[in-house]
Parts: sequence; structure tokens; C-alpha cells
Amino acid sequence: MSKTAVIHARIEPAIKRSAESILSRVGLSSTEAIRMFYRQITLRKGLPFAVEIPNATTRTTLKASRDGKDLEEFSSMEKLFASWDK
Repeated sequence: MSKTAVIHARIEPAIKRSAESILSRVGLSSTEAIRMFYRQITLRKGLPFAVEIPNATTRTTLKASRDGKDLEEFSSMEKLFASWDK
């Protein structure tokens, strides 16, 4: 099939850089990732992930996180996992 359709999208530069860094680590270009995303939309006849409106608790938690409140930091994954057992 001929690949002649073009998609133009504007995105924040920091998000683009971050996403492209991740994509390159898995060996994908932005074009390949977009192509995969569109293929999944077509195959699933919808978005390939759940899109939900967050409830009040989730909204409050996300806002607190963005504001830097009630955060915990861990120096290693092991310490993070150990904190779950408390």
C-alpha cells in the first residue's frame, strides 16, 4: 500500500524530545510509532487504551502531585518496593 497521506501535528517541544528519546531506545521512529498507533486504532475500532475522566480523589491526588505536595522520594527501586510492605 502506498504511503502518501500526511499528518501534521503541533506538540510541545519537551514532550516531543522525551517521547522520541523513549522511542529511540526501543528502536522506533516517530513515524513508525504514529503508524503503529493508527494501526491499533483501526484494528480495535477505537483508542488502544482506556480514556476516562478522573474521579474527585484522582483529581485531588494529581493536583497535589503537580504542586509538589505529599510526595515521597526513594533512592532505589528496592526501597520503594520495601515501602509497600509497611
